[in-house]
Amino acid sequence: MKYVDEFRRQDLAKKVSRAIHNEVDRGRRYNLMEFCGGHTHAIFRYGVQDLMPDNVRFVHGPGCPVCVLPVGRIDNAIQLAQQHDVILCTYGDMLRVPGSGRKSLLKIKAEGADVRMVYSTQDALKIARDNPGREVVFFAIGFETTTPPTAVAIRQAQAEGLKNFSVFCNHVLTPAAIQNILESPEVREIGSVLIDGFFGPSHVSSVIGSQPYEFFAEEFQRPVVIAGFEPLDVMQSALMLIRQLNEGRHDVENEYTRVVSRDGNRKAKALVAEVFELRRSFEWRGLGLVPYSALRIKSAYAGFDTEKRFDVPAIQASDVKGCECPSILRGVKKPTDCKLFGTVCTPENPMGSCMVSSEGACAAYWTYGRFRDQATAREASA
Repeated sequence: MKYVDEFRRQDLAKKVSRAIHNEVDRGRRYNLMEFCGGHTHAIFRYGVQDLMPDNVRFVHGPGCPVCVLPVGRIDNAIQLAQQHDVILCTYGDMLRVPGSGRKSLLKIKAEGADVRMVYSTQDALKIARDNPGREVVFFAIGFETTTPPTAVAIRQAQAEGLKNFSVFCNHVLTPAAIQNILESPEVREIGSVLIDGFFGPSHVSSVIGSQPYEFFAEEFQRPVVIAGFEPLDVMQSALMLIRQLNEGRHDVENEYTRVVSRDGNRKAKALVAEVFELRRSFEWRGLGLVPYSALRIKSAYAGFDTEKRFDVPAIQASDVKGCECPSILRGVKKPTDCKLFGTVCTPENPMGSCMVSSEGACAAYWTYGRFRDQATAREASA
């Protein structure tokens, strides 16, 4: 890749669009789930859906690590900052996600809690070095993409003897979520969520590779195409999925070959395996308890595990009443199906995580205004 513009060329987009229109079977529907929020935003930003035939539908999945974190874990972070007088560090999006009672890390920061936004784990380590008399907790979230930097920080803290640094680990695993969706009653029994194929996540796959998806393609007979984030990536991947479905195949194909390999980043995977191990189960917003879907810190690094250093209880908490984020994350509903969307729930006053995160489906609908176009079209036809 020389220039990103090569993957946004209008003439090539029209060419791929024509190929899709020519190859779809008009007698069937194609329901394609984009797991990653980056794909959702690309689809809306560049109007990819408008270039698809009417029988090709994109289904938004749970591919937003901020969105899938349950309310109880946010409440845990708030308690750590308020009750244990720690310096709590995390990424920007997490500051605004509401916990119980619509309280957020940003709100308790305004009330005096020492909550700091960081851009990397190295920022959190520096804060620990600069404040040797304070406990510094890094609120770690993310899929496989952000897990290796957290492992690096833990190893570095151990090497430096940073006794005042610990990690509140909330790293979750993409393949387990895909399996949970495919095994859910909504997909298998009720059929209210029709999924014919998947766009495999981009950044995640650069770490874990394409090999982990081979199980899903075979077990559930759903094709998977690892897709890049640019509009031409998404369109070409849609064409690849449509061709597989037309031919009755269910393989794992890699459109994003400029970044992703079958084996992924072996060094990063080895580092993660050294520092982390599987949890038996972990709660996902919208999916509930998902077996073996998250990581915890191994006993060899227990001194840097916030959950062992402090009393971090399991908290059962619910989303704001009326918020449809859990259903949106499962692909059951769209943001416009939520009564709060665009009324009391806006980016300035988010009721749920899907409106907060830069990768959230609600944020995509709001930012690119596609729901306004739909409403205008409905009014014109009435």
